[in-house]
Amino acid sequence: QDPKQTRILLVTVAETTPVLEAASLQADLRRAGIEPWAWVINESVAATPTRSPLLRQRAHNELREVEAVATRHASRYALVPLLRDEPIGEERLLELAGRTLARV
Repeated sequence: QDPKQTRILLVTVAETTPVLEAASLQADLRRAGIEPWAWVINESVAATPTRSPLLRQRAHNELREVEAVATRHASRYALVPLLRDEPIGEERLLELAGRTLARV
């Protein structure tokens, strides 16, 4: 429960049911005195450039859920695009965050 020692990230995808489930989890955590630090909206087509009409429609549909997270559920959030390869490992995560790994 100590935010100085632990940060809770809620991870969801930009679809109605997963966002509602994450919001419900957030409410449960808050009742326990735990405030989530941020939300992560993962695998977003809306954050990915596409020319496909089908994917453009999916991206458009995601915007409502992204807006709900941004305005109703989270004071801070990250929108992670749908990626070809999963960001596994420290280097890939830092690359995703726009940082480089310092070698010691």
